[in-house]
Amino acid sequence: MFFLFSSNNIYKGLWLPSQTVARAMSSSGGATPPYTTLAISRPTESITHVELHRPEKRNAMNSAFWSEMVTCFNELSEDPECRAVVVSGAGKLFTAGIDLMDMMNNVLQPEGDDTARISWGLKKKIRKFQETFSVIEKCPKPVVVAIHGACVGAGVDMITACDIRLCTQDAWFQVKEVDIGLAADVGTLQRLPKVIGSQSLVNELALTARKMYADEAKSSGLVSRVFADKEAMMAGALQIAGEIAGRSPVAVQGTKINLIYARNHSVADGLDYIATWNMSMLQTEDLMKSAQAALEKKSPKTKTYSKL
Repeated sequence: MFFLFSSNNIYKGLWLPSQTVARAMSSSGGATPPYTTLAISRPTESITHVELHRPEKRNAMNSAFWSEMVTCFNELSEDPECRAVVVSGAGKLFTAGIDLMDMMNNVLQPEGDDTARISWGLKKKIRKFQETFSVIEKCPKPVVVAIHGACVGAGVDMITACDIRLCTQDAWFQVKEVDIGLAADVGTLQRLPKVIGSQSLVNELALTARKMYADEAKSSGLVSRVFADKEAMMAGALQIAGEIAGRSPVAVQGTKINLIYARNHSVADGLDYIATWNMSMLQTEDLMKSAQAALEKKSPKTKTYSKL
């Protein structure tokens, strides 16, 4: 596995005081090899913290980031130790979006002998960039994203692919792409309408590039909670991730997969899919363990579930 743990970033036991662990989650010393843009840690046994870590560049997304995120989340998808993921940004803000200077050669100087070949190559690049955030959605482990300060451009693309979104009171969001001469093409225009539910508001944000602040983000449904500051938010993120990680991974991962399927299909299709899914997934010892906890009036977290 790719995790490089030390006594500073792994904590024995899942239910440590969240404020203590939140401080540790926010104090990583740098990117985690082999990554150059991400710091990976395990604040508890079953939770992985993925921190965007280019604070000196406002966590702008350079060429390395687009491939490192795919590698990271593909690993997490297959990691039986990980049951929930928290994503955050190091430094003063969450992310300033695409690193334009670094990415300019990739997009503005495409290779090819004619229009058809240039266009074909550009489409392949765009699809590759799209996968950087689609891989978060495809990961069966629920992803909690914690946003502080600015979340600009591709940052909005990224957070709409996450399952639970939290922010600080000073957070703001901006679909910036029209200001730099393009239509957003790595997820915002496709996922934001499903997240917010107001096509008019989505259209306004995407066509004007205006900023949306925390209170409006909460009222519109972009985020589910707003916290006073980053430390409180990270504690809240860890608490939510801990609640998720303490439950049956069969139930949790099946729930995420079926929620995404239902979002993209009719009610009838979703009902058929969950019936097919559960005809095998109900045959798990986790069901009896969880039922026993309910009968004992205890939390499912009091039971030990096998890795998945």
